[in-house]
Amino acid sequence: MREQLTSLLLEAVRSALGDTPFEGDLASKVRLAPAKNREHGDFASNVALALAKPLGLEPRAFAAQIVAELGNGGGILERVDIASPGIINFVLAAERWHDWIDRALREGEEFGLSNGGGGERVQVELVSANPTGPLTIGHGRNAVLGDAIARILRASGYEVTREYYFNDAGRQMRVLAGSLRARYAQLCGRAEELPEEGYQGEYLIDIARSLYAEVGDSWLEETEEKFKQRAQAAIFDEIRATLERLGIEFESYFNENTLYTDGLVEAALEDLRELGLVYESEGATWLRSTDLKLDRDRVLVKSSGEPTYLLPDIAYHREKFRRGFQRMVDIFGPDHIEQFPYVQAAVSALGHEGDRVEVAIYQWVNLRRGGEIVKMSTRKASFVTIDEVLDEVGSDVFRFFMIERRADTHLDFDLDLAQERSDRNPVFKIQYAHTRLCSIERRAAEEGFEQAQAGGAELARLESPAEKELAVELGRYPERIARAAREREPQVIARYLLDLASAFHTYISDARNHRVLSEDRALSEARLALVRAIRITLANGLNLLGISAPEQM
Repeated sequence: MREQLTSLLLEAVRSALGDTPFEGDLASKVRLAPAKNREHGDFASNVALALAKPLGLEPRAFAAQIVAELGNGGGILERVDIASPGIINFVLAAERWHDWIDRALREGEEFGLSNGGGGERVQVELVSANPTGPLTIGHGRNAVLGDAIARILRASGYEVTREYYFNDAGRQMRVLAGSLRARYAQLCGRAEELPEEGYQGEYLIDIARSLYAEVGDSWLEETEEKFKQRAQAAIFDEIRATLERLGIEFESYFNENTLYTDGLVEAALEDLRELGLVYESEGATWLRSTDLKLDRDRVLVKSSGEPTYLLPDIAYHREKFRRGFQRMVDIFGPDHIEQFPYVQAAVSALGHEGDRVEVAIYQWVNLRRGGEIVKMSTRKASFVTIDEVLDEVGSDVFRFFMIERRADTHLDFDLDLAQERSDRNPVFKIQYAHTRLCSIERRAAEEGFEQAQAGGAELARLESPAEKELAVELGRYPERIARAAREREPQVIARYLLDLASAFHTYISDARNHRVLSEDRALSEARLALVRAIRITLANGLNLLGISAPEQM
């Protein structure tokens, strides 16, 4: 509806301008937004103000010309008003909002879906935690954010692949192997110390105990590689189990080690060298990134001969293009902000469209109980695992709390609120709205009402302001999905669902004016159509966020 009205408004502006010359992109100036004050209308535009001054026109008079050209918008407008100093307010015809009720009923589980992505192949890289320990609360925000973005993109017509970059190479894995070897040796009676910066968590002692129970002391002379394989296999099994609890599945896993065994890292380095973008200094190999308009050069290979994270990241993203992905969305923590532009610039230098590599940066998470930061872990007290929080609040609450705010803002996860079953808890509020809607539909069936179908009710009977507002909210749902997909911001859907649930709770609480089932059968059928449309929309939106839509609570 918004897009349709924007298109009509653009044509009206062009007609109103007539022969008046305009330099620039006129379409970018014609903008429509939901009215801030619902009493003034459904949408508002400042297009007359935006264009009048540079063209030497009087804003209110120009607005009047636009309105005259627009008319009733081909029947979609009830009226158009002009407010000082030239804001145009639009009130849509009631039947246009009723169309959204019919559309939700007609499309069901597909309501809100679109083909806006045109089948573009998008890879979303999420989690990609090194298999050196359990997934922490920070990994949880990464996982839920990435999964929700993938779901929303898929709902918007993109062909989406979720990928886990399995980092099993480098110093961290050697330290992990040495840590397991030390714990195992201690169980065998040897006084062996952990390596410097070794992993001290209880989870590694558990792996050592399992290994000792299986092989006794026969591994005392085994290689570091065997200990590395044993540790990463056990830890990644736990990572998979945690992600399954969150309802997250991957279409693809990429093993970092293949970048080395297949020669992709070396090839990337040599190709950058041929472009004159690599030089040697102080025993290290550097990327001449200042030539790529970045603020400083970066080390690609240390003086020890070990690549930095930057070089395999360049090779990996180059390989993503080679695998046919047309766009990539990487979900990263704030510690990756600095490195990302170097990867993007190097990939561009290697002949790909670097701006098709995007990054969604999320900020850290604090757990709070009673207003105080909580350290829940019994393993080391230095991190909190996803599983510990899931044990307390469950997957639905965990997921919603992780995406209800913009990813680039710090998040305080309130455990007290997460466990509440009240309207203060946004997840409960939304899910409870869904169960109330299901309850109404069950009662309607018991009283002999047929299931609401598109075109089967006299929607003109929905005359109250609250009923119009609910229909208005339904019409906003497809737009919210489009925005969430475009901006990679799932919180847009989370806030929408909360607004829709709140509007429904307010509506249904006014039993005197909004009783759904009554002796007036035509009115009851119209209200049942509205009820079912809201229930469909809530269920669809919750599914986009990976959250259940219970029928009973």
